[in-house]
Amino acid sequence: MKKKITIAIDAMGGDNSPDKTIHGLKLFLDLNSKEDDFIINLFGDKDKINDILFKYKINQNKIKIFHTASVISDEETPLSAIKNSKNTSMWNCIKSQLDGHSDISLSAGNTGVLLVISRMILKMMEKVSKPALAGLWPNKDGMNVVLDLGANIDCDENNLVDFAELGSALYKSLYTNETPRVSLLNIGSEEIKGTDTLKKAFKKLEALDNQNNFYFKGYIEGNRIMSGETDVIITDGFTGNVALKTAEGTAKFITDNLKKTLNQNLLSKISILFSYFALKKFKEKLDPRKYNGAIFLGLNGPVVKSHGGIDALGFSHSINLCYKIIKGNLMSEIKKNLSQVRNEENI
Repeated sequence: MKKKITIAIDAMGGDNSPDKTIHGLKLFLDLNSKEDDFIINLFGDKDKINDILFKYKINQNKIKIFHTASVISDEETPLSAIKNSKNTSMWNCIKSQLDGHSDISLSAGNTGVLLVISRMILKMMEKVSKPALAGLWPNKDGMNVVLDLGANIDCDENNLVDFAELGSALYKSLYTNETPRVSLLNIGSEEIKGTDTLKKAFKKLEALDNQNNFYFKGYIEGNRIMSGETDVIITDGFTGNVALKTAEGTAKFITDNLKKTLNQNLLSKISILFSYFALKKFKEKLDPRKYNGAIFLGLNGPVVKSHGGIDALGFSHSINLCYKIIKGNLMSEIKKNLSQVRNEENI
Protein backbone atom coordinates (compact mmCIF):
# COMPACT_ATOMS: atom_id res chain seq x y z
CA MET A 1 0.00 0.00 0.00
CA LYS A 2 1.42 3.37 -1.04
CA LYS A 3 2.29 5.74 1.81
CA LYS A 4 -0.09 8.67 2.07
CA ILE A 5 1.11 12.27 1.81
CA THR A 6 1.06 13.86 5.27
CA ILE A 7 0.79 17.65 5.57
CA ALA A 8 1.52 19.26 8.96
CA ILE A 9 -0.32 22.55 9.53
CA ASP A 10 0.31 25.12 12.27
CA ALA A 11 -3.38 25.88 12.82
CA MET A 12 -2.69 28.85 15.13
CA GLY A 13 -0.30 30.94 13.00
CA GLY A 14 -1.31 34.16 11.23
CA ASP A 15 -4.20 36.61 11.49
CA ASN A 16 -7.66 35.30 12.41
CA SER A 17 -6.40 31.81 13.15
CA PRO A 18 -7.44 29.10 13.75
CA ASP A 19 -10.68 30.12 11.99
CA LYS A 20 -8.82 31.18 8.83
CA THR A 21 -6.63 28.07 8.69
CA ILE A 22 -9.50 25.64 9.33
CA HIS A 23 -11.76 27.41 6.83
CA GLY A 24 -8.90 27.19 4.31
CA LEU A 25 -8.61 23.48 5.08
CA LYS A 26 -12.32 23.09 4.36
CA LEU A 27 -11.86 24.69 0.93
CA PHE A 28 -8.86 22.43 0.22
CA LEU A 29 -10.79 19.30 1.24
CA ASP A 30 -13.71 20.29 -0.97
CA LEU A 31 -11.35 20.83 -3.91
CA ASN A 32 -9.71 17.42 -3.38
CA SER A 33 -12.76 15.49 -2.19
CA LYS A 34 -12.11 12.64 -4.65
CA GLU A 35 -8.50 12.17 -3.54
CA ASP A 36 -7.64 9.64 -0.84
CA ASP A 37 -3.86 9.87 -0.75
CA PHE A 38 -3.28 12.44 1.99
CA ILE A 39 -3.59 13.07 5.74
CA ILE A 40 -3.65 16.45 7.51
CA ASN A 41 -1.94 16.84 10.88
CA LEU A 42 -3.23 19.93 12.73
CA PHE A 43 -1.18 21.48 15.55
CA GLY A 44 -2.80 23.89 18.01
CA ASP A 45 -5.45 24.28 20.68
CA LYS A 46 -7.52 21.10 20.39
CA ASP A 47 -10.74 22.58 21.78
CA LYS A 48 -10.63 25.61 19.47
CA ILE A 49 -9.79 23.46 16.46
CA ASN A 50 -12.63 21.02 17.18
CA ASP A 51 -15.12 23.88 17.58
CA ILE A 52 -14.19 25.32 14.18
CA LEU A 53 -14.16 21.92 12.50
CA PHE A 54 -17.72 21.52 13.76
CA LYS A 55 -18.59 25.07 12.62
CA TYR A 56 -17.56 24.30 9.03
CA LYS A 57 -18.99 20.76 9.15
CA ILE A 58 -15.65 19.19 8.27
CA ASN A 59 -15.39 15.41 8.16
CA GLN A 60 -12.36 14.43 10.25
CA ASN A 61 -11.55 11.11 8.58
CA LYS A 62 -8.43 12.66 6.96
CA ILE A 63 -7.46 14.81 9.96
CA LYS A 64 -5.39 14.24 13.10
CA ILE A 65 -5.18 16.87 15.84
CA PHE A 66 -2.10 17.36 18.04
CA HIS A 67 -2.77 19.59 21.02
CA THR A 68 -0.36 22.43 21.76
CA ALA A 69 -1.32 25.17 24.19
CA SER A 70 1.37 27.71 23.22
CA VAL A 71 1.52 29.93 20.13
CA ILE A 72 4.38 32.05 18.73
CA SER A 73 3.33 35.70 18.54
CA ASP A 74 3.95 38.00 15.59
CA GLU A 75 6.11 40.17 17.88
CA GLU A 76 8.46 37.31 18.77
CA THR A 77 12.04 37.86 17.58
CA PRO A 78 14.04 34.98 16.08
CA LEU A 79 16.49 35.24 19.00
CA SER A 80 13.83 34.94 21.69
CA ALA A 81 12.10 32.21 19.70
CA ILE A 82 15.11 29.95 20.23
CA LYS A 83 14.33 30.01 23.95
CA ASN A 84 10.53 30.26 23.89
CA SER A 85 9.28 28.39 20.81
CA LYS A 86 9.53 24.78 22.00
CA ASN A 87 6.18 23.02 22.31
CA THR A 88 4.38 25.75 20.38
CA SER A 89 2.11 24.87 17.47
CA MET A 90 4.77 26.03 14.99
CA TRP A 91 7.62 24.11 16.64
CA ASN A 92 5.69 20.85 16.92
CA CYS A 93 4.39 21.23 13.36
CA ILE A 94 7.94 21.33 11.97
CA LYS A 95 9.30 18.75 14.40
CA SER A 96 6.73 16.26 13.12
CA GLN A 97 8.82 16.10 9.93
CA LEU A 98 11.96 15.31 11.89
CA ASP A 99 10.08 12.58 13.74
CA GLY A 100 8.93 11.08 10.44
CA HIS A 101 5.23 11.85 10.98
CA SER A 102 4.85 14.48 8.23
CA ASP A 103 6.24 15.15 4.76
CA ILE A 104 5.89 18.95 4.75
CA SER A 105 5.05 21.76 7.16
CA LEU A 106 2.85 24.82 6.64
CA SER A 107 2.48 27.93 8.80
CA ALA A 108 1.12 31.48 8.42
CA GLY A 109 3.00 32.56 11.53
CA ASN A 110 6.02 34.79 12.12
CA THR A 111 8.33 34.49 9.08
CA GLY A 112 11.64 35.15 10.85
CA VAL A 113 10.89 32.69 13.62
CA LEU A 114 9.65 30.07 11.15
CA LEU A 115 12.90 30.26 9.20
CA VAL A 116 15.07 30.07 12.33
CA ILE A 117 13.35 27.12 13.96
CA SER A 118 12.94 25.30 10.62
CA ARG A 119 16.69 25.49 10.19
CA MET A 120 17.28 24.48 13.82
CA ILE A 121 15.03 21.44 13.63
CA LEU A 122 15.43 20.17 10.07
CA LYS A 123 19.05 21.30 9.47
CA MET A 124 20.56 22.17 6.10
CA MET A 125 20.94 19.59 3.35
CA GLU A 126 24.50 18.38 2.88
CA LYS A 127 26.63 20.82 0.86
CA VAL A 128 23.85 23.45 0.68
CA SER A 129 25.19 26.45 2.57
CA LYS A 130 22.09 28.64 2.62
CA PRO A 131 18.35 28.00 2.49
CA ALA A 132 16.31 29.92 -0.06
CA LEU A 133 12.80 31.34 0.08
CA ALA A 134 11.05 30.54 -3.20
CA GLY A 135 7.76 31.97 -4.38
CA LEU A 136 5.34 31.54 -7.29
CA TRP A 137 4.72 34.50 -9.60
CA PRO A 138 2.18 34.77 -12.40
CA ASN A 139 3.39 35.18 -15.97
CA LYS A 140 1.55 35.39 -19.25
CA ASP A 141 1.72 31.61 -19.76
CA GLY A 142 1.29 30.36 -16.18
CA MET A 143 3.69 30.66 -13.24
CA ASN A 144 7.35 31.34 -12.48
CA VAL A 145 9.38 30.13 -9.54
CA VAL A 146 11.44 33.01 -8.13
CA LEU A 147 14.14 32.73 -5.44
CA ASP A 148 15.57 33.97 -3.14
CA LEU A 149 12.82 36.27 -1.83
CA GLY A 150 14.46 37.38 1.40
CA ALA A 151 16.12 34.58 3.32
CA ASN A 152 19.65 35.72 2.34
CA ILE A 153 20.72 39.32 1.81
CA ASP A 154 24.22 38.44 0.58
CA CYS A 155 24.86 35.58 -1.85
CA ASP A 156 27.91 34.38 -3.74
CA GLU A 157 27.94 32.59 -7.10
CA ASN A 158 27.79 29.14 -5.46
CA ASN A 159 24.67 30.11 -3.53
CA LEU A 160 23.02 31.28 -6.76
CA VAL A 161 23.90 27.98 -8.46
CA ASP A 162 22.36 26.09 -5.52
CA PHE A 163 19.25 28.26 -5.84
CA ALA A 164 19.01 27.33 -9.52
CA GLU A 165 19.10 23.63 -8.65
CA LEU A 166 16.62 24.03 -5.79
CA GLY A 167 14.27 26.20 -7.86
CA SER A 168 14.34 23.93 -10.90
CA ALA A 169 13.59 20.93 -8.66
CA LEU A 170 10.60 22.79 -7.22
CA TYR A 171 9.37 23.62 -10.71
CA LYS A 172 9.70 19.97 -11.81
CA SER A 173 7.71 18.84 -8.76
CA LEU A 174 4.90 21.20 -9.78
CA TYR A 175 5.12 20.50 -13.51
CA THR A 176 6.25 16.91 -13.89
CA ASN A 177 7.96 15.83 -17.10
CA GLU A 178 9.00 19.42 -17.92
CA THR A 179 12.59 20.67 -18.00
CA PRO A 180 12.58 24.21 -16.57
CA ARG A 181 14.24 27.22 -18.16
CA VAL A 182 16.41 29.12 -15.67
CA SER A 183 17.46 32.79 -15.80
CA LEU A 184 19.56 35.10 -13.62
CA LEU A 185 17.97 38.43 -12.67
CA ASN A 186 20.24 41.27 -13.77
CA ILE A 187 20.23 44.92 -14.84
CA GLY A 188 20.72 43.94 -18.46
CA SER A 189 20.69 40.93 -20.76
CA GLU A 190 24.26 41.33 -22.05
CA GLU A 191 26.99 39.13 -20.57
CA ILE A 192 29.20 42.13 -19.72
CA LYS A 193 26.59 43.64 -17.37
CA GLY A 194 26.14 42.95 -13.67
CA THR A 195 28.30 42.29 -10.64
CA ASP A 196 31.27 39.94 -10.51
CA THR A 197 29.12 37.48 -8.54
CA LEU A 198 26.49 37.41 -11.29
CA LYS A 199 29.12 36.97 -13.99
CA LYS A 200 30.68 34.04 -12.13
CA ALA A 201 27.26 32.49 -11.53
CA PHE A 202 26.49 32.94 -15.24
CA LYS A 203 29.55 30.91 -16.24
CA LYS A 204 28.77 28.12 -13.76
CA LEU A 205 25.13 27.88 -14.82
CA GLU A 206 26.09 27.95 -18.49
CA ALA A 207 28.32 24.92 -17.86
CA LEU A 208 25.49 23.09 -16.05
CA ASP A 209 22.95 23.63 -18.83
CA ASN A 210 21.48 20.22 -19.76
CA GLN A 211 18.18 18.52 -20.41
CA ASN A 212 18.23 16.60 -17.11
CA ASN A 213 18.25 19.58 -14.71
CA PHE A 214 17.45 22.80 -16.56
CA TYR A 215 18.09 24.89 -19.63
CA PHE A 216 20.02 28.04 -18.79
CA LYS A 217 18.59 31.06 -20.63
CA GLY A 218 21.10 33.66 -19.41
CA TYR A 219 20.18 36.99 -17.85
CA ILE A 220 16.69 38.42 -17.52
CA GLU A 221 15.72 41.99 -16.60
CA GLY A 222 13.05 42.91 -14.07
CA ASN A 223 10.58 44.04 -16.73
CA ARG A 224 10.67 40.54 -18.28
CA ILE A 225 9.91 38.51 -15.13
CA MET A 226 6.30 37.96 -16.20
CA SER A 227 7.00 37.54 -19.90
CA GLY A 228 6.78 33.75 -19.83
CA GLU A 229 10.18 33.29 -21.49
CA THR A 230 11.62 31.52 -18.45
CA ASP A 231 10.37 29.30 -15.62
CA VAL A 232 12.83 29.82 -12.75
CA ILE A 233 14.37 33.18 -11.89
CA ILE A 234 17.40 33.35 -9.60
CA THR A 235 18.55 36.31 -7.50
CA ASP A 236 19.83 37.22 -4.03
CA GLY A 237 17.37 37.77 -1.20
CA PHE A 238 17.70 41.55 -1.10
CA THR A 239 16.95 42.03 -4.80
CA GLY A 240 14.28 39.34 -4.79
CA ASN A 241 12.40 40.82 -1.86
CA VAL A 242 12.45 44.33 -3.37
CA ALA A 243 11.21 42.93 -6.69
CA LEU A 244 8.45 40.97 -4.93
CA LYS A 245 7.19 43.95 -2.92
CA THR A 246 7.33 46.17 -6.02
CA ALA A 247 5.32 43.65 -8.04
CA GLU A 248 2.74 43.26 -5.25
CA GLY A 249 2.39 47.03 -4.89
CA THR A 250 2.08 47.54 -8.63
CA ALA A 251 -0.61 44.87 -8.96
CA LYS A 252 -2.59 46.43 -6.11
CA PHE A 253 -2.20 49.91 -7.58
CA ILE A 254 -3.51 48.75 -10.97
CA THR A 255 -6.50 46.82 -9.62
CA ASP A 256 -7.47 49.52 -7.09
CA ASN A 257 -7.30 52.32 -9.65
CA LEU A 258 -9.11 50.29 -12.30
CA LYS A 259 -11.92 49.64 -9.84
CA LYS A 260 -12.04 53.32 -8.89
CA THR A 261 -12.10 54.46 -12.52
CA LEU A 262 -14.86 52.03 -13.51
CA ASN A 263 -17.11 53.34 -10.73
CA GLN A 264 -16.63 57.06 -11.38
CA ASN A 265 -19.76 57.67 -13.45
CA LEU A 266 -22.76 55.99 -15.04
CA LEU A 267 -21.05 55.51 -18.40
CA SER A 268 -18.14 53.72 -16.74
CA LYS A 269 -20.51 51.49 -14.80
CA ILE A 270 -22.38 50.59 -17.99
CA SER A 271 -19.09 49.71 -19.70
CA ILE A 272 -18.48 47.11 -16.97
CA LEU A 273 -21.46 45.12 -18.32
CA PHE A 274 -19.75 44.76 -21.72
CA SER A 275 -16.33 43.90 -20.33
CA TYR A 276 -17.31 41.90 -17.23
CA PHE A 277 -15.72 38.58 -18.21
CA ALA A 278 -12.49 40.19 -19.45
CA LEU A 279 -12.19 42.20 -16.23
CA LYS A 280 -12.96 39.12 -14.13
CA LYS A 281 -10.21 37.16 -15.91
CA PHE A 282 -7.78 40.07 -15.44
CA LYS A 283 -8.55 40.26 -11.71
CA GLU A 284 -8.12 36.50 -11.26
CA LYS A 285 -4.74 36.62 -13.03
CA LEU A 286 -3.41 39.16 -10.52
CA ASP A 287 -5.13 37.69 -7.44
CA PRO A 288 -2.27 37.19 -4.92
CA ARG A 289 -4.25 34.47 -3.13
CA LYS A 290 -3.66 32.09 -6.05
CA TYR A 291 0.10 32.35 -5.53
CA ASN A 292 0.12 32.27 -1.74
CA GLY A 293 2.83 30.15 -0.19
CA ALA A 294 6.60 30.72 -0.14
CA ILE A 295 8.73 27.59 0.16
CA PHE A 296 11.90 27.26 2.26
CA LEU A 297 14.28 25.15 0.17
CA GLY A 298 17.63 23.63 1.10
CA LEU A 299 16.53 22.09 4.41
CA ASN A 300 16.10 18.37 5.05
CA GLY A 301 12.39 18.79 4.53
CA PRO A 302 10.19 21.44 2.86
CA VAL A 303 8.50 24.20 4.87
CA VAL A 304 5.85 26.47 3.35
CA LYS A 305 5.16 29.98 4.66
CA SER A 306 1.68 31.34 4.03
CA HIS A 307 1.16 35.10 4.18
CA GLY A 308 0.00 35.95 7.68
CA GLY A 309 -2.78 38.27 6.54
CA ILE A 310 -4.14 36.07 3.74
CA ASP A 311 -7.76 34.93 3.88
CA ALA A 312 -9.11 31.36 3.91
CA LEU A 313 -9.08 31.05 0.11
CA GLY A 314 -5.44 32.07 -0.02
CA PHE A 315 -4.57 29.62 2.75
CA SER A 316 -6.31 26.82 0.88
CA HIS A 317 -4.02 27.51 -2.09
CA SER A 318 -0.98 27.13 0.18
CA ILE A 319 -2.26 23.75 1.42
CA ASN A 320 -2.78 22.70 -2.18
CA LEU A 321 0.78 23.82 -2.96
CA CYS A 322 2.06 21.53 -0.18
CA TYR A 323 0.03 18.65 -1.58
CA LYS A 324 1.29 19.17 -5.16
CA ILE A 325 5.00 19.46 -4.39
CA ILE A 326 5.05 16.35 -2.19
CA LYS A 327 3.02 14.46 -4.79
CA GLY A 328 5.62 15.65 -7.32
CA ASN A 329 8.50 14.23 -5.21
CA LEU A 330 10.16 17.56 -4.42
CA MET A 331 12.88 16.21 -2.12
CA SER A 332 13.84 13.47 -4.60
CA GLU A 333 14.10 16.06 -7.37
CA ILE A 334 16.30 18.30 -5.19
CA LYS A 335 18.65 15.45 -4.27
CA LYS A 336 18.90 14.37 -7.91
CA ASN A 337 19.69 17.91 -9.08
CA LEU A 338 22.28 18.54 -6.38
CA SER A 339 24.02 15.21 -6.96
CA GLN A 340 24.41 16.02 -10.65
CA VAL A 341 25.88 19.43 -9.80
CA ARG A 342 28.41 17.92 -7.42
CA ASN A 343 29.39 15.33 -10.05
CA GLU A 344 29.97 18.12 -12.58
CA GLU A 345 32.14 20.01 -10.09
CA ASN A 346 34.29 16.93 -9.49
CA ILE A 347 34.96 16.25 -13.18
